[in-house]
Amino acid sequence: MSYQHFYTRFLKANEGKQHYACHSHYFWPDCTREAMLQYWDDSARYVDAKWGYFFETLVPELQSKISEIIGTSAPEQLVFASNTHELLYRIMSCLDYSREVTIVSTDSEFHSFQRQVTRMNEQDNINLISVPTQPFDTFSARFKAAINEHQPDLVFFSHVFFNSGYVVDDVDSIVASVTNDDTLIVVDGYHGFMAKPTNLKHIEDRVFYLSGSYKYAQAGEGACFAHIPIGCTLRPVYTGWFAEFGTLDKPRSGEVQYSTDGMRFAGATMDFTALYRLRAVLELFEAHHLSVEKIDEHVMGMQRHFLAQLDASGHTQINRQALVVKDDNVRGHFLTFEFDSADETQQLANALKAQNILTDYRGNRLRFGFGLYHTPDYVDLSALSKV
Repeated sequence: MSYQHFYTRFLKANEGKQHYACHSHYFWPDCTREAMLQYWDDSARYVDAKWGYFFETLVPELQSKISEIIGTSAPEQLVFASNTHELLYRIMSCLDYSREVTIVSTDSEFHSFQRQVTRMNEQDNINLISVPTQPFDTFSARFKAAINEHQPDLVFFSHVFFNSGYVVDDVDSIVASVTNDDTLIVVDGYHGFMAKPTNLKHIEDRVFYLSGSYKYAQAGEGACFAHIPIGCTLRPVYTGWFAEFGTLDKPRSGEVQYSTDGMRFAGATMDFTALYRLRAVLELFEAHHLSVEKIDEHVMGMQRHFLAQLDASGHTQINRQALVVKDDNVRGHFLTFEFDSADETQQLANALKAQNILTDYRGNRLRFGFGLYHTPDYVDLSALSKV
């Protein structure tokens, strides 16, 4: 089935190009344009009262929809922000930096975490343990061993690694390996949310889960969220007025007050346009009975079609042998090809771009992403003979 009619504006704007970077910049469905106009109209209608309107209507609607998608039973534990870095740092502000803080993570985390924790590691009281993700078949065992050995204050890892597409298929088991109840566990779900089926049912009282709409949720930048563990009573040092929204008119006590649900990790004033776009996309999918499972089935089918076309091309560099994750049972929604150097990878990406085949790369890894707007007819690799 073709879903291209959802994306007529973006497809028209990129006519003649093959866009394989939806793991980074996903085309927006047409409904998001109307959603942005609706945000303007509602802002004009409610003016000063719009914040109350948003938190009474928009936020609960999105909390309910997202909670169902990620398999949690507590929609009120979801909190929104403009980016995941803001949410990440708010979680990290709960740690006690008056003593040494131990963090166990991997060598394959996205820059929001990697840059921040690397900078923090320049301080004497941060002990960062970075576990290599490769070889993938032993990753989980090695990661659990590091957790057991170092008894960290914070465990941070991705559901799907951004630089390879490898899917961690035993998230629950890793979480269960953390025996210290005081250890904070954060799962970066950005490359899994709305791409790979996700169910936090058995760990919803234990993990912080971060994600957003910029990639597979297809609503663009500015709509990120965190699931906060059920029963969490932490008091983030990095906090904003949204964290006590609804109680601002009550008398102040001597201690800073927090909401009793996920909103305790909220920040401050943000542009809600992106949340309008996200709601519109999720409503579109609901109307067409398009579940994450169906999206995943479509995308993985497109990957198989693409690889078959790639095999037929006989390209000497971009081929199955260069695939980082060869098993599609543990692969996300993009194909990653690894080459000898960053220069070679950049040259390939530029040569592809010259043929209107749009990809992206990180170091010596070239990525091809797939989405709902891809069809068998969309894929044309005849130009690879010129690359």
